[in-house]
Amino acid sequence: MTLTPNLTLRDVRASDLAAVMGLNNTAGSSILPMDAPQLNHLYQHADYFRVAEVDGHLAGFLIALRDSTPHASSNFQWFRGHCERFVYIDRVVIGDLHRGHGLGRTFYADVQSYAEVRSPHLACEVFLEPRDDVSVLFHGVFGFQETGQQVMPESGRRVSLLLKALDCYPFVCDTYPDGLPALSWLTPRNPPEGEPQLRAAGQA
Repeated sequence: MTLTPNLTLRDVRASDLAAVMGLNNTAGSSILPMDAPQLNHLYQHADYFRVAEVDGHLAGFLIALRDSTPHASSNFQWFRGHCERFVYIDRVVIGDLHRGHGLGRTFYADVQSYAEVRSPHLACEVFLEPRDDVSVLFHGVFGFQETGQQVMPESGRRVSLLLKALDCYPFVCDTYPDGLPALSWLTPRNPPEGEPQLRAAGQA
């Protein structure tokens, strides 16, 4: 008999950051490496930063930012120049032991629920050099369409820039012109101030 694991999606905590960076930097060529200052910046500024726990163990994470959030990524900046409003998926990582069990779809359904009441588009990119066919197929099936390509100056790799139209957003704007209702599941992420952050390698 196969037991269903105990899955929890929750906002990231400062105590998760070392494990998050470990997952990111062992994920392979489909994810760009990340250092402590980059992760600390995302911890402080990302509008959506959630982790998945499976049976109490960190199994993956997804980071997303709104178009007004400070972020230096060339892909994020590309979308700023080509799309008026969007929520951008900066990266999603699933640990090796938890791949192939639908956790990526769970994350994407969750981030779409966050985005579709705040923006008309969900944005991301997939690598074309080397081509990541698993990611290309996943995003195509999930409803993303290519809106452009570029070679990333920070890595020299070509990417496909993808957008998904969030068709319910006009309804949200028309129904709640003065802002979203005060419901717990609509509360924006507020990164806590003063918590210890991940230190750079070799820093005491």
